[in-house]
Amino acid sequence: MEPMQEHPLGLIAGEGRLPVLVAQGMRAAGVRVCGIGLRDHFDPALPALCDRFAVVGVLRLGSWIKALRRDGVRKAVLVGRVSKARMHQPLRLIRQMPDFRAARLWYRRLGNDRRTTTLLVALANELTENGITLIDSTTYVSEHLAGDGVMTKITTSPQQQVDITHGWPLLRRVVALDIGQSIAVCGRKVLAVESLEGTDAMIERAGGLNGSGWTLLKAPDEHHDMRFDVPAVGPVTIERMARARAGCLALHAGRVIMIDKPRVLAVAERFGIPIVGVSTDPTVR
Repeated sequence: MEPMQEHPLGLIAGEGRLPVLVAQGMRAAGVRVCGIGLRDHFDPALPALCDRFAVVGVLRLGSWIKALRRDGVRKAVLVGRVSKARMHQPLRLIRQMPDFRAARLWYRRLGNDRRTTTLLVALANELTENGITLIDSTTYVSEHLAGDGVMTKITTSPQQQVDITHGWPLLRRVVALDIGQSIAVCGRKVLAVESLEGTDAMIERAGGLNGSGWTLLKAPDEHHDMRFDVPAVGPVTIERMARARAGCLALHAGRVIMIDKPRVLAVAERFGIPIVGVSTDPTVR
């Protein structure tokens, strides 16, 4: 973690538990936290963890910058979910009409390339031009990153090890093509590939295609920008896997966030699902 800083850190928060964990990590490091919560998204527990807090519209980019600069923020973390469907249809949201900055970014900066990654890079560049640098979103939650090797008390079966070793190179190809960050494998066969619908929907599809015991593999691209959209799993992910009769979860070590890691491991052990951290070498130890 970074040492104490003269300037406060910004926290731009979307949905989910992750922004809360980041805020807790910042406070534990002695950093002043200036949070901005995206309207109708952020966790109600977040404001109490911030020294300053403002609510801003998802598409009111000018308001983001104004709130952060007002508090003297020079570096910020962007975490939490925003609906991918919403990101691909931003100008249809009547309730949160875009301001000038957001509209300019959408039409002028992006052109015809409106993939999520392109949009986030353009957003980071817009913030940088206004004196606010986005940093690695995992900086203050390193203890919640997937470790290397089996993390649960339950170990993998020989078949699960085979599926991980077989499936990992295939997953790397999927993420390199910007299709998704997860695949489901069983008996050396790919059952499902994540796309725009997200991991939860893919888990449901995989469960409907197989009896039981399949393995979920999840990783970002090798060159993934860790400032945003870092893949994550949480207790709900494990519960969905259990309902879909999954047997194992394999995560890229050091590159996937386990949202509230102790709880994720406890839930996995309760359902008998081993969790494995895989390094760049797909061999499972």
